[in-house]
Amino acid sequence: MPVQGYDEELRSEREYVTDLYARLDAERARVKGQYAAVLRGEAGSPMEREFEVRALAKQAKRLDVADNGLCFGRLDAITGERSYIGRVSILDEADEFEPLLLDWRAPAARAFYTATAATPENMRRRRQFHTRGRIVTDFTDEVLGRPGEAERGDAALLAAVNAPRGAGMGDIVATIQSEQDEIIRLDHPGVLVIEGGPGTGKTVVALHRVAYLLYTKREQMERHGVLVVGPNPAFLQHISRVLPSLGETNVVFTTTADLLPGLRATAEDAPEAARHKGSPRMLEVLAAAIADRQRVPLDPMPIDLSDVTVRIDAEIAGWARQEARESGRPHNEARAVFLEILTWALTERAIARIGKGWLTRSDREAWEQMRTDLLAELAEHKRFLAAVDELWPVLTPETLLSQLYSSPDRLAAADADPALARPADAPWTVSDVPLLDELVDLLGPDKPKDDSAERERRAEAEYAAAVLENMVSREDMMDDEDHLFATDMLYGEDLADRFLERDTRELAERAAADREWTYRHIVVDEAQELSAMDWRVLMRRCPGRSFTIVGDLAQRRSAAGARAWGEMLEPYVPGRWVYRSLTVNYRTPAEIMAVAAAVLAEFAPEVRAPESVRSCGVEPWSRRLDDAEIPGAIAEFVADEAGRPGTSIVIGPPGVPGTVPASETKGLEYDAVLVVNPERILADGPRGAAELYVALTRATQRLGVLHTAPLPRVLAGLTPVASHPAPAPAPAESVR
Repeated sequence: MPVQGYDEELRSEREYVTDLYARLDAERARVKGQYAAVLRGEAGSPMEREFEVRALAKQAKRLDVADNGLCFGRLDAITGERSYIGRVSILDEADEFEPLLLDWRAPAARAFYTATAATPENMRRRRQFHTRGRIVTDFTDEVLGRPGEAERGDAALLAAVNAPRGAGMGDIVATIQSEQDEIIRLDHPGVLVIEGGPGTGKTVVALHRVAYLLYTKREQMERHGVLVVGPNPAFLQHISRVLPSLGETNVVFTTTADLLPGLRATAEDAPEAARHKGSPRMLEVLAAAIADRQRVPLDPMPIDLSDVTVRIDAEIAGWARQEARESGRPHNEARAVFLEILTWALTERAIARIGKGWLTRSDREAWEQMRTDLLAELAEHKRFLAAVDELWPVLTPETLLSQLYSSPDRLAAADADPALARPADAPWTVSDVPLLDELVDLLGPDKPKDDSAERERRAEAEYAAAVLENMVSREDMMDDEDHLFATDMLYGEDLADRFLERDTRELAERAAADREWTYRHIVVDEAQELSAMDWRVLMRRCPGRSFTIVGDLAQRRSAAGARAWGEMLEPYVPGRWVYRSLTVNYRTPAEIMAVAAAVLAEFAPEVRAPESVRSCGVEPWSRRLDDAEIPGAIAEFVADEAGRPGTSIVIGPPGVPGTVPASETKGLEYDAVLVVNPERILADGPRGAAELYVALTRATQRLGVLHTAPLPRVLAGLTPVASHPAPAPAPAESVR
């Protein structure tokens, strides 16, 4: 396009986008004005106002996030029709609500991401805007349908992947590629597995899929919210801006270590213990550990009552235990059955002895009176209550698991592996969380519910609801002589406000604090690390079995993690899961990926490394030093990168000062990465090789390696240097 023509087009596009922002501001002012009016109580009933306040607050949030990159492109059809694509929809109310801006999730916007030179989908041009604040600074055009034209929107894509990394992950709505868009919009009600190597954008694709689902199925999904599970807090912080930037806030971000409210686990088990804890066989171990606490006495236990001594022997306790177990109730709730059978049997024996020679069953009144007296005495009898606690104790998940781990005898009784043994005061590990969560259901509450208080609360709520229903019924049944006063309705609403507790917390806050909360959809990132027991926790949280699962089996480091997706998923969603793969690496330049691919080929030869979309022209390097020189070299790298835009990190084996373990960088990306002592990382076997693969593929621009021992053979692709490379001017990037 000639310079003059380009300038005119740019001026026209700036004017159009400026008008869109003016309309956005007007709509936002209208919504906020309506919000303020509702808060002032100018119209509607209290219940109507509360509903409207929540709805308007959500609408205002969605309009606020649209400020950043409101419009990011234009699509021209061969018919001459133009469509502008952006974060939200804006309609022209003066022209029969014609769309001035299409929401990127709308079906009509899909061609913006899927049209290519080979399949233009009746489109002639895709134009992508580059903006600063509210101003369009420039644009790039891609002409579709002409032989020899590139199939990707390379200019916009290249600008995005080469931009310096910030503190958090950004959205990709302006540069979604065709294979990514197909996954984002996939209409599948069950479980979707997205597998892709480093840099393929699988995480951000999964998050955009959530935004798309919330857009197309808002009513079904918004009431229960979405759970996003990531590998570590740093990763969650990194991705936490994506969904809010797309206008979605009913989302809970957590790790598997935080899935049980009130518990925060950070420690990790040794690989062998983690493997056992993550195995489905732990269900048998937990059941056996509970059964081991449901005992019968080896010797009769005497209970001295006022008029007689009775004994709890193996026969009575065994019968009570059998009845309690067959009740099907959780352990703590089944204790009531155990106690009922035990007291019945003991009072029968006591009555028979006390009344021997004079009391018969035909004397029903005397018999029942004696039973009542005995029951009252047993209810306060310290020795009897202590015996019940010994034979069928009330247990909490923490008590049971701690006592199991710390007792060789209990481990043996539960047929558990000795690798689980540890001191009673040891901190909870990440692998303990799914076991504790499982025990919540197996044991039941450790304190009896206050049934009377619950009945009273329910009765009050039903009464309030009935009053409100009666108000509506009276309105429906009124004849000309009837009158329904405003005070009648207010009276009913006052009752509802009084008796029905209203939780004013945001959905995400309520959901995160409630173990019983169930989600409409769950996203699991780095899913290859989850054990079979982790999956049980997540399946309980999502009865509808609607999941987006993201992972890369080649990056698995957990001994209990997935070796095959079907192995983990078939027990829960047989035939209801589909698999999609991402094959293009948008993050890691080809020079760095060549080094990482050699590591991958060594420990996972069956896995193909993703193809990098670009070259950066900067060769990754290695430098051998003495142990004493490592701290200085790290400091030199940090100082050098501090003067450049973007982010950097130093990754090393655990225990090396100034470095971060690779496990804590999973899912993250940095402009520059320095890997220290790769030979020590590799020394941890297959797990170490996966760690090194992760470390090498975090970089988007520059990679360096420091080593004290001979460089491992798999890193032969690195360029040896004698000193830290001097900063070089930014190379000319190219798309491969």
